[in-house]
Amino acid sequence: MEKDPIICTCLEIKQSTIESAIKEKNLQTIEEVQNETEAGTVCGGCVDDIYKILEKINGSVKL
Repeated sequence: MEKDPIICTCLEIKQSTIESAIKEKNLQTIEEVQNETEAGTVCGGCVDDIYKILEKINGSVKL
């Protein structure tokens, strides 16, 4: 069974939700991920994790 950790604990948004949004919508920035999923918009504690997911999928992150 594959793990699907919650990345944004404030809004209980899972890694798979963020990854799907990045892939399906071709998201390139933290702000785009926040606008699309709302992850990282409450306390901001998961922004580093979102950055790592963006980097893993896209190879880089636009600032």
